[in-house]
Amino acid sequence: MEDLQKKAILEALLFVAGEPVNAGSLAKAAEMQDPEVRKVMEELMRDYKERNAGLLIVEIAEGYQMVTNPDFALWVKKLRNVNQSNKLSQPALETLAIIAYKQPVTKLEIDQLRGVNSDGAVKSLLDKRFIKIVGKKETPGRPFLYGTTKEFLQYFGLKNLSELPPIDEFLKDEAA
Repeated sequence: MEDLQKKAILEALLFVAGEPVNAGSLAKAAEMQDPEVRKVMEELMRDYKERNAGLLIVEIAEGYQMVTNPDFALWVKKLRNVNQSNKLSQPALETLAIIAYKQPVTKLEIDQLRGVNSDGAVKSLLDKRFIKIVGKKETPGRPFLYGTTKEFLQYFGLKNLSELPPIDEFLKDEAA
């Protein structure tokens, strides 16, 4: 199989996937080896970036995904007539930040940190699939433990949780 064909196959797989696909899955589907997939993906990412295409291939959420180029967001927004329900409310953002940095965490712990009831925010984040139940705490009542999902990583454009800004950056801002 020649390089152009390999690129075309991987492009097609990413296009139809619509979500991040890890190198192993791409290798299996394309009948290629993992290192070869990674090499071709690097070339594809460079190709798209160099020609300032309307689409890009990015490494995100421990996989590769085809996404629209942020340089053309204005036109995409015009076409999609952006749905306001995708926006996160301030309580949902606060709750999501707590879960992202403290996970796994119970709703009671979230409520204590926020100082208010977080039922609505937690439900909204579960509905949007930004968080999920990752277990139960070994305490009386066995409350649910919450953690973030791949959808969370996708939404915020993160490869993994280590790309979150350090929490002490926020504490410095608060002290100032």
